[in-house]
Amino acid sequence: MTGAGRTLMKLYGRLALALLLLAAVVAPTPASAEALTVGHGLCNAASPLGTPDTDLRAQRFSCGDVSAGYHRASLWLQTDPAHIRLSRGDLVLMVHQSRFDRLAVAFTYADGVTRWQQVRQGDYGSNWRAGGQIAFEAPERGVPLASVTMRFDRLASIGLMRARLLPKADAVVQSTGMAVAVGAALTLLLVSGIYSLSLAVAVRRQYLAWQAAWSATMLLWGFIWSQAHLGLFPGLAGTVSAQLATFLACLAIAIATFSAVLAVARGLVSARLRGVALALGTIVGIVGIPLAIIRSESLAQWGNLLGLVVVADLIAVAAYLGWAWRRGSVEARDFLAAWCLPMAVLAFIHIVDVDDSVWGGGSKLLVLAAATWQALWLSASATRRLAQLRVERDRARASEALAQQLARRDPLTGLPNRRGFVESVTPLLERARADALPAALLLVDIDRFKSINDVHGHDAGDAVLCAVGRRIERWEGPMCTVARLGGEEFGLLVVGMDGIILSRFAESVRLGIAACDHKEAIGDRSVTASVGVAEVRPATDFQQLYRLADEALYDAKRGGRDCVVVQRRTGAEQSLDDVSNREAALSR
Repeated sequence: MTGAGRTLMKLYGRLALALLLLAAVVAPTPASAEALTVGHGLCNAASPLGTPDTDLRAQRFSCGDVSAGYHRASLWLQTDPAHIRLSRGDLVLMVHQSRFDRLAVAFTYADGVTRWQQVRQGDYGSNWRAGGQIAFEAPERGVPLASVTMRFDRLASIGLMRARLLPKADAVVQSTGMAVAVGAALTLLLVSGIYSLSLAVAVRRQYLAWQAAWSATMLLWGFIWSQAHLGLFPGLAGTVSAQLATFLACLAIAIATFSAVLAVARGLVSARLRGVALALGTIVGIVGIPLAIIRSESLAQWGNLLGLVVVADLIAVAAYLGWAWRRGSVEARDFLAAWCLPMAVLAFIHIVDVDDSVWGGGSKLLVLAAATWQALWLSASATRRLAQLRVERDRARASEALAQQLARRDPLTGLPNRRGFVESVTPLLERARADALPAALLLVDIDRFKSINDVHGHDAGDAVLCAVGRRIERWEGPMCTVARLGGEEFGLLVVGMDGIILSRFAESVRLGIAACDHKEAIGDRSVTASVGVAEVRPATDFQQLYRLADEALYDAKRGGRDCVVVQRRTGAEQSLDDVSNREAALSR
């Protein structure tokens, strides 16, 4: 199986595992809970807005369809005794947040007593719960509960209204679970957003900035949808929050589209498909503005139409990423893996009605969980890619450093070559000039080296050079640097030595080279070296040192070889040489 096939199998395995977890989480409504919808558990009536709540008994309820125009009036919804048995008195009515001006709930008991509770736009009091729900607890009385009635003033859409009746103990458990789930999801989104933003700033990648913006938008959407913001801004309760949540949901889809499409290099996929995906994402973001403002019974229909556009957008993005993945885009692979669960969730909630499941959070909680998973996956993928890039960069830098080092090293002896020697002596000479120290250059040339190559071969000559190089390397230190300058010539630059101390040091170098053992290469033949020393005080540039040392080396060769010759220059002599050189140049 190819690498792409294995990756695809892993992707399918993760998707299957996610769907199994999804099926386990999306449990049906408990037997003790009752979902209330028009036509199944609820009868309805309508009245003018000014009708007092006390006219409850005067309302004529119908268990059929809701008449038009309810969004400009008061809509009464009452439990249907034919479908629901309200024998318990410890019930809680959980209503999903929707767009209305006022919601009044009446608990009517078998003795005819009615107890009212109400919330209104901008004031939910203590009735709001995490997960976009409003809780109304039936007052504790010794009389059985007969019916529950909800009165909505200016309800935007009956199709978006969801309500459940459940025991108080179950309501507490579900509200707590919802709060924990929402809190965990929002925390992970916050961490992912901050991390993606820091990565975007550090590596300057545009798609990471879009990813951070998407995480921030989903965080804000989850914060508002779950009503967690009411703890800080209670005046936003109701329609304003619902409108903001709608707009943010559309904006998040648009940003997610841009993040996925822009992560792939331009030109890797058809420009037409790229344009279609970006156009659909833009349409979703723009449509979110009027959809957030609409307050009519057509809101549900517009929502269904937007859902079709969102599905088309997801298909276009999936096709775009799949195409890019086949072209070798790692970013496309990571985004496609991150999008698989949200796409599966969207398909699932379009096929299965889960709005009364998952502790009452329904499809929105599933979307929030899928978005959290997507954000974490993308952050982890980006981290993995950047880690790989960092490893590749470090390897490249190490290779470059090794290449530079090899360019400054003699491949035979391992000593610095002439280029490396010049670079290393520069700081030593600068230090000598700063501290007024003497500097000296020793040029070492192996005597009659050509005859070694001619008699014993070049391999033997190389062995001799290596042995001499190892011996010279022993004098490498903070005040001395060594090198093979070329052929059979070696160099040592020392700082801080002059006079007799320098002469003894040069003599020790000559004797040390003569003491090298070359029996394996050339038998009992001895190898000697001539040493030319240039001593300058104060220190001067390398070229002058090399010229003086080269003259001394030639003197040593002419003097019979296997000896040391020292050339010394004081400051006054250097000045005279400089004047002579300038006069000679002028005369020419």
